[in-house]
Amino acid sequence: MDSKNKVSEIFAENVFTDKEMKKRLRGDAYAKYKKCIDAGVPFDRPLADEIAAAMKEWAIGKGATHYTHWFQPMTGVTAEKHEAFIEPDGTNGEEGIERFSGKNLIKGEPDASSFPTGGLRATFEARGYTAYDPGSNAFVMGNSLYIPTVFCSYGGESLDKKAPLLRSAKTLSDNAVRVLRLLGDDQVNKVETNVGVEQEYFLIDKKEYERRLDLETCGRTLFGAKPPKGQELDDHYFGKIKARVWDYMNDLDEQLWKLGVYAKTKHNEVAPAQHELANVFTTANLATDQNQITMSVMKSVADKHGMVCLLNEKPFAGINGSGKHNNWSVATDKGENLLKPGKHPRENKKFLTFFAAVVAAVDDYQDMLRASVATPGNDNRLGGNEAPPAVLSMFVGSVMQDVIEAVISGKPYVEKPASASVVNGAIAYTRDDTDRNRTSPFAFTGNKFEFRMVGSDMSVAGANIVLNTAVAEELRKIADKLEEVGAENLEKVIKEIFVKHGRIIFNGNNYSEEWKKEAEKRGLCNMPTTVDAIPAYIEPKNIELFASHGVMTETEMRSRYEILTERYVKIVDIEARTMLQIAKRQILPAVIGYQKEVLKELSLKESMKAVCPELCSDEEKKLAVKLSSLCNAAGAATETLSLDLAKTEKFANEYECAVFHKDVILADMRKLREYCDELEEVTASEKWPFPTYSEILSSVKY
Repeated sequence: MDSKNKVSEIFAENVFTDKEMKKRLRGDAYAKYKKCIDAGVPFDRPLADEIAAAMKEWAIGKGATHYTHWFQPMTGVTAEKHEAFIEPDGTNGEEGIERFSGKNLIKGEPDASSFPTGGLRATFEARGYTAYDPGSNAFVMGNSLYIPTVFCSYGGESLDKKAPLLRSAKTLSDNAVRVLRLLGDDQVNKVETNVGVEQEYFLIDKKEYERRLDLETCGRTLFGAKPPKGQELDDHYFGKIKARVWDYMNDLDEQLWKLGVYAKTKHNEVAPAQHELANVFTTANLATDQNQITMSVMKSVADKHGMVCLLNEKPFAGINGSGKHNNWSVATDKGENLLKPGKHPRENKKFLTFFAAVVAAVDDYQDMLRASVATPGNDNRLGGNEAPPAVLSMFVGSVMQDVIEAVISGKPYVEKPASASVVNGAIAYTRDDTDRNRTSPFAFTGNKFEFRMVGSDMSVAGANIVLNTAVAEELRKIADKLEEVGAENLEKVIKEIFVKHGRIIFNGNNYSEEWKKEAEKRGLCNMPTTVDAIPAYIEPKNIELFASHGVMTETEMRSRYEILTERYVKIVDIEARTMLQIAKRQILPAVIGYQKEVLKELSLKESMKAVCPELCSDEEKKLAVKLSSLCNAAGAATETLSLDLAKTEKFANEYECAVFHKDVILADMRKLREYCDELEEVTASEKWPFPTYSEILSSVKY
C-alpha cells in the first residue's frame, strides 16, 4: 500500500456497501430497499432490477467482467460459478452488451447433485437454487462480482450453512426481544448476534510444501519425527516477526481492508511458523462470510509470496495446532451489549438473565456444541496442551462466580474493592477483575463469550448456529416462566437456572487429569472424536430444538449427520491411502537404498579385518540391524493397513464404517507412522525422501 494513503481511504473500496447502494439508488428505491431489509421480506422485481443495475455498473467500474453467486455448501469450502455480463445485443449478435437483471441477482441455479446433500437430493435430481442474501455485502475480487447467497435444494431444503445461520439469528432475536419486553424494555425491536474471529495459521515455504505429498493431499503431515527444537523455549509467541512474514501480513491486511474486512491484530503464535490474525466484531452472518473471505485471501497472498498457508487444525504432530476462537455476544438495535455486566453485575437484571441463558444453553446442548466443531483434523487438536479438551465446560471467573453464589444463596453480593493499580516505576496499569483461563473451551471474557473449540479451517457458521439456537431456546423457557410467575420473580428464575446448570461451570485447569474425572462425576459429555460426537445431530432432543425454532427440519438434521459421517470416512480414507503411497514409494525405497550402502560399508570393513584387525564395524552392524528391523516392521504395518482398508469397502452402514476407521484404520496409521518416524531418526538426512519437521518449520528463514 502506498504509504501516502490512509487505511480509511482504501477500506471497503471493493465492497458494494450500504453507502454505495444509497448513492446509486433513487431515494424512494433506497427507502424501499431498507424497508425490505428491516422487515425481512423479499424484493419485488422492479426493485431487484434497480439494485442489479446499480451493482453491475459499480462492479464494471471496478474491472469486473463476470458475476457469481457465492455460497457455502456442506463441503467445508465456498463455491462459485462465474457468468459473464456480456450478452448479444439482441439484434444481429455482432455487438455485445453487459446485462445483469434482478432475476440474475436474486436467483441462480447451480447443480445441486454434485454437492453433499446427505440424501436430500439424488444424483439424477440436479436442480438447486442460490438466493441473494442482502444482509451480507457483495464484493469484487479479481474480475468477478461476488454475490453472497444461500443454497437450497429444489424442494427448499437447506444445502448450506448460511440459511440455518440466518434462521438461528432470527429466532435468537425474536426470543431475546420477548424476554426484554417482559423485563420492561419496550424500545428494542431487534437483538443482533455479533461475532469476532481469531484465525490461527501456519506459513511455510512453498518449495518445502511441494516436496510433501501428505501436505499437498491432506493439508497435514502424516509422517515426521519430533524436531530437536520445537516450541519448548516459548520464543516464537509474540516474538519478532520475520521480514518475509511481515511483508505477507501487510499485503494480507491491505487485501482484506479493500474487501471491508476489519483485519485488526496480527502476531506470532506459539508454534514455530505459526501466526494469528484477529478481526473486529460484526454480525454473525457477516463475520462468517468475512472469515471465509479471509481464509481464501490468506492462501492466495501466501502463494504470491512463495509460501503456503496451512489451515489444518494439526499440520504437525507434537506441535501446537491451530484453532479459531469464536468470540460471541448479543446486542440490541439500540447498541446495548446484553452481556456487559456493568459496575454492579448483581443488580443488572438484563445481564444476569442473558448470562444465565448462555449457561443453561451450554449445559443443555453441550453435545451439539461439541458436534458443531467435529472434524478428523480437530480430533487431532482437541485435548492437546494448546487446545481445550473435548469435554465442554464454562469459565466464568471469580467475580461472576461470586455473583452466582450470591444469587443462589440469596445473600447480598459484596463487591470487591476497585481494581488495584500496580505500579512499576513510572508505568502503571489497572488489573482486570478476573483473570483469563486459556484452558477453558467456553469462557466468559468480561462482556462476551469465547468458544475456543472451533478448528482453524472450519466455517464459524456451525458453532454459531448451535449457540444461537440453544440460547434462543433458553430465552424462550425464561419468557414462558416469567409469563407464568411474573417478572417480579425473575431472581427466582435465574437462581433455578444456576442451581440446575452449575455443573457446567469450571474455573480451574481443564488440561488436568483431575478435571476429566470430575467432569465424569458431574455427568458432562466427553466425546473425544468426531465419530463419538456426530450422533448428536439425530438425538431427538436436538432435532426438536432446531425444528421447533425453524432453524433446521428433522430431514435437514439427518442430512448433516449423513454428510459428516461420510466426510469423516472419506478424509480418513484419503489420509490412509496417502500414507501407504508415501511409505511404499518413498520411505521404504529410500531406507532400503540407504541400508544397502550401510551393508556395503559393513562388508568392506569385515573384509579388511584380515589386514587391519583393529578395524571396528560395531556401529554399522547395529545400524544395519536397526534399519532391517524397522523396515520389516514398517512393511508389515503397510500390509496390515492395506488389508484393513480393503475391509472398509464391505460396510453397508456408513456410521459402522466410520467406527471401523476410528478404531482400526487410525490405529494402523499410528503404528505405521511410529515405525517410519523412527526410521527417519536413523536414516542419513541426505537419503530421507522429503523435508523433515525441522526443515519445514524453519523454511521461512528471514
